[in-house]
Amino acid sequence: MTKRFHVALAVPDLAAAISDFTHRLGVEPEVVAAGTYALFRTESLNVSLSEVRGAPAALRHLGFEDPNAPSFSEEKDASNIVWERFTADQQHAEIDTRWPNSKWRK
Repeated sequence: MTKRFHVALAVPDLAAAISDFTHRLGVEPEVVAAGTYALFRTESLNVSLSEVRGAPAALRHLGFEDPNAPSFSEEKDASNIVWERFTADQQHAEIDTRWPNSKWRK
């Protein structure tokens, strides 16, 4: 498997963002933690949405879902943008820890 580009966005209305990204990407989210988080995965893209009410939509960070990542890592680029690198299993573990009652779609 190749790397998936990862985009993490803060959104003011998670339900509206889920509807929008389902239409744009042509897939349902794989994970939904009611009112707080959703994860979409396609062959080339990994998109996470976190609800932040009362704030405009914003980029949280970028990165790669990389099957060869030895561990979760995070660094900032020259523009101060955070880049993460992780495997699907590492992301799954993080989601299970933060949102143990999230609903996974396989």
